Amino acid sequence: MKRNAKHLIAVVPAAGLGKRFGQGLNKPFLKLGGKPLLIWPLEIMEAIPAIKEIIPVLKKEDMDKGREIFKRYGIKKIKKIAVGGKERQDSVYNGLKLVDDRNSIVIIHDGVRPLIEKDLIEKAIQEFLDANKESEKNIDGLIFAVPPKDTIKEVKNGIIKKTLKRDSLWAIQTPQIFHYKTIFLAYKKALKEGFYSTDDAALIERSGGKVKIIMGAYENIKITTPEDLYFAEFLVSRKHS
Repeated sequence: MKRNAKHLIAVVPAAGLGKRFGQGLNKPFLKLGGKPLLIWPLEIMEAIPAIKEIIPVLKKEDMDKGREIFKRYGIKKIKKIAVGGKERQDSVYNGLKLVDDRNSIVIIHDGVRPLIEKDLIEKAIQEFLDANKESEKNIDGLIFAVPPKDTIKEVKNGIIKKTLKRDSLWAIQTPQIFHYKTIFLAYKKALKEGFYSTDDAALIERSGGKVKIIMGAYENIKITTPEDLYFAEFLVSRKHS
């Protein structure tokens, strides 16, 4: 990867309630392949030289457990841990507020997307840097996505309104990469106006920013239900075999 003067900082939200997994189970600490879900993406971030700092976002009651696990698995780029908020957007904003270098580039990645590949992140970082060479700023963000495999229909009150053209649709993933100042101001504006979204890029879009999509990976799943975890276990076992 080419050298770049700007710091790259990863913000990793992992403060979700995990309601679909049952009461008392904190999703980021569920085991996949023998280690916590959250550790999988953190180890990838730790192994990428361009990323200089990792800021995880945890529920307040998970702070001590998080510190112990990060130490056990040798995640050394963590200097600060942000406290999670009511919604994902609040959590990411709390993470962004802990970034000291206002001229940095920020990579936001869901802590429960454990199967992201190192080479994909490095490719995305390089594409972002190439699109913003020297003083030119050609894009405000870069995100991963995959085309949907199924036919998608728009539905209201249980009745189909129309069938959407699949060739123009993308299922959005993380990581997502932004200039720190741009994403921070977009978050600040959205929260001030009471606008909430589960997608970081959506906040840039509503401010008129330009976000580029690159091909992600279908294996880069978000663990939302127990079935997702079973599928992730299958993917891990297949890879190791």
